This record gives sequence, structure tokens and C-alpha cells, in this order.
Amino acid sequence: MNLIEPQKDLGVVSPDAKSVKVTKVNRSKPRFPFVAGVIFVFLLLYFIAIIYPLFWMLINSFKNTAAIYNNTWGLPKEWLFSNYKAAWEQGVSSYFVNSLIITIGTCLLTVLLSSLCAYGLTRFQMKGGKFMLLFISAGLMFSPQSSLIPLYELVQKLGIFDTYWALILTFTAYRIPLTVLLIRSFFLSIPKELEESAYLDGATSLKVFTRIFLPMSKPILFTGVILTAYYSWNEFLFSMLFIQTEENKPITSGLLVFKDALNTNWGVLLAGLVISAIPLIIVFLAMQKYFVRGLAEGSVKG
Repeated sequence: MNLIEPQKDLGVVSPDAKSVKVTKVNRSKPRFPFVAGVIFVFLLLYFIAIIYPLFWMLINSFKNTAAIYNNTWGLPKEWLFSNYKAAWEQGVSSYFVNSLIITIGTCLLTVLLSSLCAYGLTRFQMKGGKFMLLFISAGLMFSPQSSLIPLYELVQKLGIFDTYWALILTFTAYRIPLTVLLIRSFFLSIPKELEESAYLDGATSLKVFTRIFLPMSKPILFTGVILTAYYSWNEFLFSMLFIQTEENKPITSGLLVFKDALNTNWGVLLAGLVISAIPLIIVFLAMQKYFVRGLAEGSVKG
């Protein structure tokens, strides 16, 4: 009996023990290394273009105005942490709380109404359902700025001008179309057998919605929360026009007044900008896995 020494290359042994045929296996190499390199360089440049302004804002928030003008690209020689304390005490704290109230109210109202609407569109056979879906989808075609004058008059007639509700209701109206489409796509992937078994156990439609659909839809609900929070926290035009009292201003429009009040103390102003960016960064990092999963699963069915 012939002994065969182990080979490094994988081979195929024929049934005849006397003859051994070794076939080399070609290890596959990347087909498009140049394209992969170009994509990597593009993504790297894109990352730098996004992160560098944030880094510049961060390092200059620890400088005074003279240091920003004289050494705008370098690290601060003296780290002025007092800029953050001054910014917080001179108005940013109230603007921050106002933005927090508006953003939380908008997120809760948007996700609640959108999930109810998506549940009705996916689980109830009603006349005009397709038309209603088309009507909701049409909301994505209009720019919020195009309806600025009618909205201004409507807010005045409703008596909510210069209140939180002027922004909460406006932001909610413009975020509902996208959120409904995302949640509806996710609801379509939930098996109907779960709903039918719940009905057999005596559950109502509201219990099915709250005990089956909402717990199973956490990823897409968190996705809607992130997208809505990003919009409502950073919106500027409506915040500037619908809120006139300084005590009610959110942080986006409040920093405009804040700049004038400080006679353009750029170090303190940049500290206020850093404070305004922190909440969204924390929310996105905390819900990142839900955000990616929700976008992936919410786009499977239409």
C-alpha cells in the first residue's frame, strides 16, 4: 500500500489507490481591486469632509476670539472650558430645553399618528385605501418652504403662534408622509397568522396594535424617531418665524439672538453650537443598530 504524503494544495484522490491525481485549486482574487480602491478613497474623503468641520468647531470652541482669528487651524494654546459655562449661563440652557420639548413632542406625535395610519392601511380593507396612500405619499413632493405663507396665517388663526405647538404640529405634518411609508412597509412583513390568533383569543384591534405590532416594530419606530428628531432639532426657518419670544425660541434660532447678545464672541458661540450638536450625536449612536435594521427591513415590501 502506497503512502501519500500530505500536500499543501487540495487534491482529488481517484478510486484507484495506485494512481493519485492532484488538481490545484485556484484561489479567487478580487476582480476589481482598482474600483474597490477608488471607492475606499472616495469614502475616506467624504468622511474627512464631514468630520473636519465638526473637529474645527470643537477645537475653536475652546479659544477666545483673538485666538480664533490668529490661529484658526491650530490647537488652542489655552483650553478655555469657561466658554461652555458662559454659553450655558447666557441663554443656551433655555434654548436647549425648548428644543428638547419641541423635538420630543414632535417625535411622539409623528410616530404615534404614523403607526396608527400605517396599521389602518395594511390591516383594514376600506374603500379609498389606495387613494389615501397615494395622497399621503404626495406629501413628499412638496417643500415645506413653499407653504410658508399659508402656514403662517393658519398658525395665527389657530391661536398657537409663538408657542411650542406652532412648531410641533408643523413638523409633525411634514414628517408623517415618510414615516407612514416606512412603518407601512414594515407592517406588511408581519405575518397575518399572529393577528388572526390574537383575534381568536378575544383581542381587539387596539390590543393587536399595541401588543403585537408595536413591540415587533421597534427597529422601524426608532428609525422614524431618529429621522424626525434630526429634522425638528435642526429646522431653522419655521423656528425663526413662528416663535418670536426669546424665552420660547429653540436652539437653532436662539443662537442667532445669542450671537448678537454676545457681540460675536466666537469662542462662546462655537461652544453653544457644540452643545446643540451633542444630543443628535448621542441619539444616533445609541440607536444606530435600530436605525440600520429599520431602514433595511422597512424597505423590503412596498
